[in-house]
Amino acid sequence: MKKFFKIEERGSSLKVEILGGLTTFLTMAYILFANPALMGGVVSDGAGGSIQLVAGLNLESVFFATALAAGLATIAMGLFAKLPVALAPGMGLNAFFSFTVVLNMGYTWEQALAAVLVSGLIYLAITLLGVRKKVVNAIPQSLKFAIGSGIGFFIAYIGLVNVGIIVNTGGTNTSLGDLTNPTALLALFGIFLTIILLALKVRAAVFFGLVGTAVVGLIVGLVFGVSGMPMLPEFGGTLPSLAPLFGQAILAVPSILIQPVGWFAIFAFLFVDFFDTSGTLMAVTGQMEGVTEEDIQKANIVDSTATVVGSVFGTSTVTSYIESLSGIGAGARTGLASVVTGVLFLLSIFLSPLLSVVTPGVTAAAMVIVGTMMAASIGKIEWSNWPIAISSFMTILVMILAYSISDGIGFGFLTYVVVMIFSKKAKEVSPLLYGATAFFLLYIILLNVL
Repeated sequence: MKKFFKIEERGSSLKVEILGGLTTFLTMAYILFANPALMGGVVSDGAGGSIQLVAGLNLESVFFATALAAGLATIAMGLFAKLPVALAPGMGLNAFFSFTVVLNMGYTWEQALAAVLVSGLIYLAITLLGVRKKVVNAIPQSLKFAIGSGIGFFIAYIGLVNVGIIVNTGGTNTSLGDLTNPTALLALFGIFLTIILLALKVRAAVFFGLVGTAVVGLIVGLVFGVSGMPMLPEFGGTLPSLAPLFGQAILAVPSILIQPVGWFAIFAFLFVDFFDTSGTLMAVTGQMEGVTEEDIQKANIVDSTATVVGSVFGTSTVTSYIESLSGIGAGARTGLASVVTGVLFLLSIFLSPLLSVVTPGVTAAAMVIVGTMMAASIGKIEWSNWPIAISSFMTILVMILAYSISDGIGFGFLTYVVVMIFSKKAKEVSPLLYGATAFFLLYIILLNVL
């Protein structure tokens, strides 16, 4: 085992790798509950009522798919790429799945899963064909940071809207909601609890913040009879089934491919997953020595394959997690840590009854804090460069206000290309970026004509 994972070669030990894998799992465990909530949970409609994000999506099955996809993908990363990188359905990509592809574009959840599947196949193809490096270099680095920041703001915004802290009033579009609402109060408690834990440098602060908020919500609901609070889980039943979701993505592929607008959804899934993975791998490998281009290539193969498999299981895009840095911070240096993390994800399949405890008021803190972490890359944007500054600004602004990750990406590309052309720097723009911008314009035309 030591020889296979190169444990001693990378200056680690079995004990440290196991601890690192456990640390990464605890840091990421919130996704087990946040992903079902974002893909198909019940949220505030802004008018005192509630709606289900994606009608007909079985949340227990999504939980099962999340744990299974994360577990198998992370184990594969450990065994094949031998890197301490964990994977799971991506925050931001699950929001894009629900809020943009299903709610805004009007596709069914089966078609949205089909778009995820196709994007994963394309990602795998460009990785195997050696196109990955060219694509990475085609997009200005600052625009990549802007997209990551925008997704962070978007996730945090969704978290606040879901619990009624921010509402649509009609007159001002958005405003502060009723903060005496029990769900909003529980969410605020969770947000500040997690902030305090982070300030105290508690490891896995997001996870423990989620647990603490759930416990307080249970007490308030049971002791004081407040409605809308978490409910006690009922263990002892049967395990959740993948049957309602399994294979639906494959069946829906033809219906998404024949619709031109559907290709933009595929492109957006592909783009965000591709650059999220690239950024995560750069950050992770930057903390380690001896990582080769071959290792990076293998990691991308695992990531893209995980997206394909995850979509067949019934979950949104599976991607590499920046939270893997927590395990590296604990000393992890090899794929053994990933195997440990993956096994823990598989074991968590038996915890699906806990979904009744994890309400929007509980997960809001995770969404706000993770959004904050993602938004931190805004400081890396080259604001002194006008074409970069205005295109980055438009990316973030449109993404939040249009409630759409893909629209933000598209407007960012369009702004950058236009400014570069009229700045007489058209030759500095990659042909791939021109193609992506043309694709976005076609999407806008089709969206308003069809």
